[in-house]
Amino acid sequence: MEELNIKNYAHIGDAVYEVFIREKTIMMTSNLNKLHKYTVHYVNAKFQSELLEKLMPFLSESEIEIARRARNIPTSSARKIDKKLHSSATSLEAVVGYNYIHNKERYLELCCLMEKLIDFSVSS
Repeated sequence: MEELNIKNYAHIGDAVYEVFIREKTIMMTSNLNKLHKYTVHYVNAKFQSELLEKLMPFLSESEIEIARRARNIPTSSARKIDKKLHSSATSLEAVVGYNYIHNKERYLELCCLMEKLIDFSVSS
């Protein structure tokens, strides 16, 4: 299978990670306002950065290398968020995206692991 640019893995990983989270948050409520609040709680740079930190001991050397490469992607100076958090979140997205494209079995393992690491009991 053809290797993609690390930005492409992060791009697809961003979408796949959000779908993973939405699959979990729809089980939490049918109220659209709360649903949005819960989803945003889990799909943001700070949360994704913290999740990556928890996942690191479970990642392979090649996944750690993907995360490192993604962390070094230059960010737009127009961004008004913490660049370190954004880079870390991009790293998580790249690892998710890479596995989604190249190794569905490992992608599903990571989903199970993330589900165990994430507290899906956000207070209203």
